[in-house]
Amino acid sequence: MQFGIFTVGDVTTDPTTGRTPDDTERVRNMLTIAQHADQAGLDVFATGEHHNPPFVPSSPTTMLGYLAGTTKDIILSTATTLITTNDPVRLAEEYAMLQVISDGRMDLMMGRGNTGPVYPWFGQDIRQGIPLAIENYALLRRLWDEEVVDWQGKFRTPLQGFTSTPRPLDGVPPFVWHGSIRSPEIAEQAAYYGDGFLHNAIFWPLEHAAQMVTFYRERFEHYGHGQADQAIVGLGGQVFMRPRSQDAVKEFRPYFDNAPVYGHGPSLEDFTRDTPLTVGSPQEVIDRYGKFREQVGHYQRQMFLMDHAGLPLKTVLEQIDILAGEVVPVLRAEAESARPAHVPANPPMHADRVAAARAAGTVHDQVVAHDTYTGLRAEDSLSS
Repeated sequence: MQFGIFTVGDVTTDPTTGRTPDDTERVRNMLTIAQHADQAGLDVFATGEHHNPPFVPSSPTTMLGYLAGTTKDIILSTATTLITTNDPVRLAEEYAMLQVISDGRMDLMMGRGNTGPVYPWFGQDIRQGIPLAIENYALLRRLWDEEVVDWQGKFRTPLQGFTSTPRPLDGVPPFVWHGSIRSPEIAEQAAYYGDGFLHNAIFWPLEHAAQMVTFYRERFEHYGHGQADQAIVGLGGQVFMRPRSQDAVKEFRPYFDNAPVYGHGPSLEDFTRDTPLTVGSPQEVIDRYGKFREQVGHYQRQMFLMDHAGLPLKTVLEQIDILAGEVVPVLRAEAESARPAHVPANPPMHADRVAAARAAGTVHDQVVAHDTYTGLRAEDSLSS
């Protein structure tokens, strides 16, 4: 099972000091957080995509491309890639480029985002959100799967004899997740293509996530991709930990109370009761998250939001160390010991997908021996 962190990249005043980082500092802190997560041994780092204050990650592939050269093992992903307002041609090009640069150490998650005004900013109509997601992803798949594409749809100009470059690494596109909180159409889309489905339940009771995951699993089996319990599932969550629970609650409360998303709303106690947010000791996190598979079944990826609400960088790095050192080893061992043999332990990695495609005869060995390229090492200078 994979464990990682995701960021929404909010620029928020620290309520305990009154200090607000500028955009430059926030972006550089996000890079530091990703690099620290890699060094700590977490499996995944994912960045969101936003085009409005107070959020800064407007260009995920720029950030992830840099991290491909300054991290070693961590999978680089997105917490949202806006399939509705990005041009599928640019998505095909940019994420294939990231796939090549990272030597396959990446995947991405499609989503519609939660900012309504972004649609007209990019020339789209929010009322067409679901049709845009369906049509744009269908085109994206064709651009990756087919060398030459002729295409005509409703939401962009036609393509005639178009080839997206670079081609996907080894002829196999990146693994794709589809993220949705409340839209069964997106769970259906994920199931139709045999892609992964991630429910970011940070604002919802786990019972709601279980309903969406169950629907996705049933449709995954319906479309012939395997048994329902073999579908690739991820969950989002939130934690804040200290050795003593009361210390964690005392330290985190002002950040919760002033957070731009859920601040000035429900109490911390109500929110932790009704959502996966867990504020307490590492053992409390283990106990709570270890039970999630009882409701959603065995799943392959658990993501945590940790660097939000104005928390200082030092605190976020401490939280990563606690997560990686005390929580993840226990949760991983528990998940593996309980997992049936026929259920995938992890989402498919690039090498797995290449082997499967070659066994099926859908791709052939590439002329370029890309595997001799190991990427820019963290200790190398970008200017050298």
